[in-house]
Amino acid sequence: MQIAMVGLGRMGANMVRRLIKAGHECVVFDVSPENIAALVKEGAVGASSMEEMIGKLRAPRSVWLMLPAAITGKIAREVAGHLQPGDTIIDGGNSYYRDAVDLAREFEAQNISFVDVGTSGGVWGLERGYCLMIGGPKESFDRLEPIFASLAPGKDGTGAEAGSGDTAPLGYLHCGASGAGHFVKMVHNGIEYGLMAAYAEGLNILKAADAGSEARAADAETAPLHDPQYYQFDIDVGGVAEVWRHASVISSWLLDLTASTLKTDPELTNFGGKVSDSGEGRWTLRAAVETGVPAPVLSSALFGRFASRDADEYSNKLISAMRYAFGGHSEKH
Repeated sequence: MQIAMVGLGRMGANMVRRLIKAGHECVVFDVSPENIAALVKEGAVGASSMEEMIGKLRAPRSVWLMLPAAITGKIAREVAGHLQPGDTIIDGGNSYYRDAVDLAREFEAQNISFVDVGTSGGVWGLERGYCLMIGGPKESFDRLEPIFASLAPGKDGTGAEAGSGDTAPLGYLHCGASGAGHFVKMVHNGIEYGLMAAYAEGLNILKAADAGSEARAADAETAPLHDPQYYQFDIDVGGVAEVWRHASVISSWLLDLTASTLKTDPELTNFGGKVSDSGEGRWTLRAAVETGVPAPVLSSALFGRFASRDADEYSNKLISAMRYAFGGHSEKH
């Protein structure tokens, strides 16, 4: 099957490679000529402009966008300006689901289908395949299913087959109308925030299990450690992460990655600890608030990311100022 890919970053480029390996024809475009050239060497058809890319496509045309959410709408409209009725635009980035709903309605007037595909798999997708959460017209899903089946992990012993309708065991699912795919991926990433925070907090407690063997200041600004004899453990945190991978109820791919990192960098010297968020956690909480669904774990994880970037510095200064004002408490350094 023929498809165009716009955006050849970490995920877009590997998705093209996986599609080429499966026998699909990929026409590629990116703002970086080097990214285009690299994939041309691997069998893709390169294009130096949007117009050239679309000109190399056969009707009905399919253009997959793998772009940052901030520019997806602008580029989608630019692409739509060159397409014909019956063509399809696919957005595989981490876009806001409401934008997908709005773009689908906008393009419907031109008889252009808009398919939103929440895509999970990261930089490992080329090897492992991608989990695809798909929204949009069912007929568009059906036409593009060979593409989804090639990107997804595929058969895992369940007996499911592409085209059978039982696609979830294969790693891709038509979740509903336009926007549903990004909605499901949004919640997926919100859960991801919570899982990552739980692992990080638990392993941090293990790291502090030797607190009783460390000298502790005895002053008004330091809480005493009662029963220090119970905190005398020198625990190999990386070893614990590794053993948990094997038959533990909290084993997961995230834990696999964590154990691998701790094996090569036990003190995490390559990281500064300022954790970014790309929007999905915020959008998930907005949906939780608006639908009245409690989500304390996900909200805590999101706010923890804000704090990691020192977004709480001013409030912490205010707390120190209040403590000093009412009790003369000085900050410890």
